[in-house]
Amino acid sequence: MARATLQHTGLAIAVVAALTCMAAAPAAHAQEERTEEPVTLATMTVTAQKREEALQDVPISVTALSEQLLQDTGVRDIKDLQVLVPGMTVTSTQSEAITTARIRGIGTVGDNVGLESSVGIVIDGVYRPRNSVGFVDLGQLERIEVLKGPQGTVFGKNTSAGVINVVTRRPSFTQSAEGEITVGNYGAWGVAGSYNDALGENAALNVYAAKRTRDGWMDVRTGNGPRRETDDYDQNFHTLRGKLLVEPSDTVEVIFTADYTSREENCCTAVQTTVGATSAIINGVAGGGKAIAAPGDDPFDRVAYSNRSTSQDIKDKGVSMEINWDMEALGGATLTSITASRDWQAINGLDYDFTTADLIYRNPNADESFTGFETFSQELRLTGATDRVDWMVGIFYSDEDLNRTETYRVGAGYEPFLSTLVGSQLLAQMAAQLAPLGLTVNTANPALLFSQVSGQPFGTNFAGLGALDRHRQNAKSSALFTNNTWHATDALDLTLGLRYTREKKTLDSAYTNPNGSIGCGATLANPTARVGGALAQRINGFASLPAPTQQAILAQLLPVAVPAIVGRMCLPWTNALHNGRNTRQEMDEKEWSGTVKAAYRWNDSVMGYASAARGYKGGGFNLDRVQSADGTSIGAPGILPADDTSFPGEFVDSYELGTKTTWADGNLLLNAALFYQKYTDFQLNSFLGTSFVVRSIPEVVSQGVDTEILWQPKAVDGLMLQGGLMYADTRYGDDIPGGDFTPPPGPTGCCALYKLPGAQMSFAPKWSGSISATYEWDFGSDLVGRFNIGAKYMSEYNTGSDLDPEKMQDAFTVANARIGFGARDQRWMVELWSSNLFDTEYVQVGFDGPLQAPTSIPNDPNNTYNAFLGAPRMYGVTFRVRY
Repeated sequence: MARATLQHTGLAIAVVAALTCMAAAPAAHAQEERTEEPVTLATMTVTAQKREEALQDVPISVTALSEQLLQDTGVRDIKDLQVLVPGMTVTSTQSEAITTARIRGIGTVGDNVGLESSVGIVIDGVYRPRNSVGFVDLGQLERIEVLKGPQGTVFGKNTSAGVINVVTRRPSFTQSAEGEITVGNYGAWGVAGSYNDALGENAALNVYAAKRTRDGWMDVRTGNGPRRETDDYDQNFHTLRGKLLVEPSDTVEVIFTADYTSREENCCTAVQTTVGATSAIINGVAGGGKAIAAPGDDPFDRVAYSNRSTSQDIKDKGVSMEINWDMEALGGATLTSITASRDWQAINGLDYDFTTADLIYRNPNADESFTGFETFSQELRLTGATDRVDWMVGIFYSDEDLNRTETYRVGAGYEPFLSTLVGSQLLAQMAAQLAPLGLTVNTANPALLFSQVSGQPFGTNFAGLGALDRHRQNAKSSALFTNNTWHATDALDLTLGLRYTREKKTLDSAYTNPNGSIGCGATLANPTARVGGALAQRINGFASLPAPTQQAILAQLLPVAVPAIVGRMCLPWTNALHNGRNTRQEMDEKEWSGTVKAAYRWNDSVMGYASAARGYKGGGFNLDRVQSADGTSIGAPGILPADDTSFPGEFVDSYELGTKTTWADGNLLLNAALFYQKYTDFQLNSFLGTSFVVRSIPEVVSQGVDTEILWQPKAVDGLMLQGGLMYADTRYGDDIPGGDFTPPPGPTGCCALYKLPGAQMSFAPKWSGSISATYEWDFGSDLVGRFNIGAKYMSEYNTGSDLDPEKMQDAFTVANARIGFGARDQRWMVELWSSNLFDTEYVQVGFDGPLQAPTSIPNDPNNTYNAFLGAPRMYGVTFRVRY
């Protein structure tokens, strides 16, 4: 494995070096022959370092996407963006509010809002606290920049893997109006419109609004209900954004922005990709019929099983004010102030078991399911330049209130299912153990075992609202930063950036079990006696045995039976030990991050650079019920609640060697970078079938090569190509301490994360590539045609955080296409489009079937695995008008 890695690394170095040399040799000669100014590509500008610079002058791996390309490929949100960016994946799980972006294989599993993002999302200069908060209709765009690698010096904490920098269209002083109507399959339709106008000589206004709906593309079997919606993954949202530009003088501009988005949809059901023997129990407790997929069913028939609502209601709103003041002082420095206040709320129902058996669920109302962020942020920066130095200093402050209400309701099928699941296996083991003694075991009606243990009437042990937890977290972040470039010579630039961040968090949590957790509580009063008494009832003739024999038999059975039964009767949402707990946790982190870069311009067409950076992502608290054998958050499986659910900050040391080259009189850009990123205390969140756990991984390394091309050949007027290819070897370190990571001695259910040490990370394909081709041509006297096709390839990767082989996703390619014709003056255009053109079948995220994956052993016939699927082919027509 090490040899292969070295070979790939050597190849990558050769690619970067060869590209630099090839470009450098002919560049001077080409410059002499040039007879006209370079066109668009060579002069593309980005704000990757929070100042406008030419893309080819920035010593950072940046994928810059123009407004036209984004429109051609149908990009409306962050998730759509991934088709254009090699090395970037975006996935969603239990709801669209849980969306995670990853770059170069690095990202944060999104099911726990206590974990912050490794990939930062910034929209119009305002940082969004989680990826899911940025998952909205982005409206009219000027460009999107995807910055790869840690960007903490300029963009702050929680950008240890990269930044998605979104720039929306600003108001202009020209009157204009635009509109569009879209219809498509799955009953899709949408309308959007904008109006821009001057308000006198010193102000301009731009307003954008959109409404989009679509039926769901997942068929849902609802069983006995109460759910009535028979499809899922529908769409129903509207959005509104207004921007006001005010220029009170020639040196001052102010941009006010207000936006609001509402999404009221159903999302997200999952399908079974592997169906284990537990499915028979599921079907039995559901009252007959098919309550879960059967072995052999094709998950891409897109049939899900859910008897409970997956309704989601997401509201996102905010206001911001950006002031840019070009001062005469300090050599004409610019003072920028960005003040923002945002409020994001999400409510969603969830059928936790993803079957029509009524096991565990959550109702879609604010009293049972609520996640909300209220965030205030302020950034001030002063940017200037002299003949030799481009400099920037700034301060940043944010105050974030996170409110979360988390519940688990226990349905009528929960007790018979779990009791049968545990009881049938345990009683069968008992029968085998006692057979040599001539004793038989009553294995009938294992569904009654839990009630026999607790002494409570059957059906009363768990029903009702099992868990109702409220978390209130406040996070205050402040930072001082500077980023300065010294033009040491006309060819050599040296950059030094430094950021000091202080992060202070407090978390208050209140845990309650409204249904009293009767079954668990009664058993915990005397677990050995309760379990022993229930087992004794099952051993035929046990009462007639001599007392010493009885004690010997129980001594043989109880060490296995007690933890097996009590552990399942007291799962987090039914554990009486959590009831009435109130905890307070505090965290105060003070950290430095920074970067050093050297860029050398060999000539006008070739620039090479080397950089080193230190990135930081804040620590936090696990906002789930955590329990273990010793009451710590990293202890072995058990039932003792953990008061301390904290995890430390995540750090990365990154090194990059790259080149940016310009060919064909500015019409061809070829860029490449070799990267090495080493993460320490990487924050991993995993769902293990019965609970979420957060683990700090001592070491994760991502290394490889990233290449990109932009080309508009002069020989083919109207053709534009954009693409890239990335190789990323992203692996866990070989040594990860803790019982979860130790290979099990036999076929047991322990050690759920033992596959991680030394392995390729989940959601981290070694190869990924994207290509987009756009061709525009004139026909007739005043008509124009436009065609675009784009595709994204990813090699195989695992879609589960515990790397179970059942969760592997084979290599696949997704393609989008759009063709249109309209007026040459752009007054109108009709476009036919398709996303996932070839209806590629792929999995977003794989996970253990809740309560249905008893072990972590591959190919265990009892295990069931679920998955959230990628969207199928969609197609439609869009009519645009512009005035």
